[in-house]
Amino acid sequence: MIKSIINTLLAFIILAIVGFYIHTFILENEGIITPFSIKKLYLFHAGFSILVCVNLQLLSTVNKISEQLGFIYLGTLLLKIMLFSATFYNVLIKGENLAIATKISLLIPTFIFLLTEVFFVSKILNKKQ
Repeated sequence: MIKSIINTLLAFIILAIVGFYIHTFILENEGIITPFSIKKLYLFHAGFSILVCVNLQLLSTVNKISEQLGFIYLGTLLLKIMLFSATFYNVLIKGENLAIATKISLLIPTFIFLLTEVFFVSKILNKKQ
């Protein structure tokens, strides 16, 4: 249990660090300036993904809850979308004419962390079956 939690933490932390530096390097080389902080974007996704995966790993040990982990994950996914929208409200809602590169810069970390999160959650769910 502790080993899988540490593996999850390390995977998301390494992914956040490597993704942030590669993303920043590419944006600087292309001369693209985003109206939001790339660092805050990666911190939000890494933090929330770590929180979701570690909590699901801990909840998988509770027999009464283990059958409902898929529904719990869907609820946390909805919560993540709502918090993401609230955190980056100015960029998402008020940013009327965002450049394509800015929109892609907003979506890249979202998809990277979502796919990694789904990988870890599927491992947790498959372990219980």
